[in-house]
Amino acid sequence: MTTERDKMTAGQNYDQFDPELQAQRTKMRKALGALNQIYDNREFNKQLKPLLAESGDHLFVENGIAFDYGFNIHVGNDFYANYHLTLLDTCPITIGDNCYFGPDCGLYTPVHPIDPVQRKNDVELGAPITIGDNVWLGGHVTILPGVTLGNNVVVGAGSVVTKSFGDNVVIVGNPAHVIKTVD
Repeated sequence: MTTERDKMTAGQNYDQFDPELQAQRTKMRKALGALNQIYDNREFNKQLKPLLAESGDHLFVENGIAFDYGFNIHVGNDFYANYHLTLLDTCPITIGDNCYFGPDCGLYTPVHPIDPVQRKNDVELGAPITIGDNVWLGGHVTILPGVTLGNNVVVGAGSVVTKSFGDNVVIVGNPAHVIKTVD
């Protein structure tokens, strides 16, 4: 039997009011509420790791993280995120090795229908986000559902990334576009 969690993670229409999903969101809100009151960085990151599906060596996130479930967040080795990271993980968010995120970055996998009747009827679905290795997001970067960024990508501060980009590029703007390549 396919659960609402399975459908959600696969990017299919799902019931956001499913009791299992509601319970997981409540559990994470409580855990994150307590976590974000810890001001010692080592203790904060020690307690953050088990809330994620997977995290590599040297995870370091500054205070102020928010996410829905945790079970869809996969982080590689040597990850740093500055203050106020938001990861809306209805679908998988996969972050490679050696990635650095500036303050107030948001990665959003939920997709809400354009059709107002579907929105009114709470149709929910999502699309995964994949971030390659050696990626740097400047402050206030927004990554939208379904985006994949290749390796060695730099995203300028304040950019809104609406589509995927390959390796070795610097992207900026709203919507983000390539301004140069990285040697």
